[in-house]
Amino acid sequence: MPWIDAAFLTKAGAVAGAATTFPAPAIAQGVRELKMVTSWPKGLPGLGSSAERLGAAIAANTGGRLKVQVFGAGQLVSAFEVFDAVSGGVADMYHSAEYYWEKRSPGFNFFAAVPFGFTADELAAWIHYGGGQELWDELSGGFNIKPLLTTNTGAQMGGWFTKEVTGVESYRALRYRMPGLGGEVLRRLGAVVVNLPGGEITPALKSGAIDASEWVGPWNDMVLGLHKVSKFYYYPGFHEPGTALATGINKKLWDGLSAEDRNAITAVANAEYTLSLAEFNANNAKSLEQLREDKAIEIRKFDDSLLEVLGKTSGEVMAETGQKDALTRRIYASYIGFWGRAKHWADLSERGYLNARALKFPYGDKA
Repeated sequence: MPWIDAAFLTKAGAVAGAATTFPAPAIAQGVRELKMVTSWPKGLPGLGSSAERLGAAIAANTGGRLKVQVFGAGQLVSAFEVFDAVSGGVADMYHSAEYYWEKRSPGFNFFAAVPFGFTADELAAWIHYGGGQELWDELSGGFNIKPLLTTNTGAQMGGWFTKEVTGVESYRALRYRMPGLGGEVLRRLGAVVVNLPGGEITPALKSGAIDASEWVGPWNDMVLGLHKVSKFYYYPGFHEPGTALATGINKKLWDGLSAEDRNAITAVANAEYTLSLAEFNANNAKSLEQLREDKAIEIRKFDDSLLEVLGKTSGEVMAETGQKDALTRRIYASYIGFWGRAKHWADLSERGYLNARALKFPYGDKA
């Protein structure tokens, strides 16, 4: 993987045998050492640094009673095995995106990102004040996990393409890396959809194994080197308008913690959600300037006619997904009900303001 710094590479062969031999959490002199496994390459800015910051804050806010050791993808278990590791008690907690677990239940998608769904602020509002957390607790609790909203990347980009997107026909047979329900939308348009961990995307694009991929946004995309192996950068990221990452904690461990420590972890997770969103927005803005100055990159908007097709197909996928089982039906009903109210408010408030700001830039426009 020549385009990714060695610090971000997963450790080959680390997964084999780890799950059955890994020791239980250490408790010494009143200090409990917890192991957090993540779906990100060790040291990856943004996603990885959010997990590291969370672990450090847990230690600080529990007076050192809890210490968290953070492992990157492949160091103990692979990127997509962190859920099972925590569920089974092999690891204590994970930091990942819930849509990776959609095969266990389609309901997990609603707690990460869905096409044309919640923004970062709207998702937090639903989780904390719209009944989302209670439904999430019920869903994850069935897998022996306590979930907490922890990180948000903000609005994402539509992705990197080695070929120009001219319309719906451009997706036919297009080999595209995209997880979650967004991937199902593109599959219905004829794309060949695959899911790859972050550390494998750039080599796959470089080799021609895939034709296009979404990841996050300018900041993290450049860290992975996607701009070095693709030419066309499209927006908006219809599939992930405000992608959340979660901390999943082994429920048996969680239930055994003191109320003080559970409250401290919850408060830290809430604070990290705000910090991470600010970090992504600040660095995405800076990185976008660099990409706009790169003559080899073409930043383009998806045509409105294409977005309409994507929207229609997204609605069909969402409705079908929301009927898969009884619990998912309840999650879907709660999500859609809150989405309708949030949309009306956002149209008046944020969209109204952004449209007004677009009329004229009072502080000057360098664009």
